[in-house]
Amino acid sequence: MSFLLGLKTANLALRFILELCALAAAGYWGFKAVNTWFLKGILGIGTPLVIAVVWGLFGSPKAAILLSPGLHLILEVIVFGLPIIFLLLADKIGLAWMYGIAAVINKVLMHVWNQ
Repeated sequence: MSFLLGLKTANLALRFILELCALAAAGYWGFKAVNTWFLKGILGIGTPLVIAVVWGLFGSPKAAILLSPGLHLILEVIVFGLPIIFLLLADKIGLAWMYGIAAVINKVLMHVWNQ
């Protein structure tokens, strides 16, 4: 396996990890955003669930409904941008920076390598 192929594979693995981190950030925010356990459950479970369903239907590589490239980019900005906002709202500034930088680098490499 060539070095470049290894980097491309690592970039795809990073993409999957970023997807999982997006769901974790949404859930964390949901449980921290409100005081009542009922609303914590709704936001903490419901928010990542909605993101997962929307991404699975429209954004994932095996999406059931294909979007135009422009709409797909908008969906990516939303799905991978919301965790930054969620982490900032949860006062996790360092994590928000790390996630945001990793997401931008990942997207740039995905574009350059046509992944």
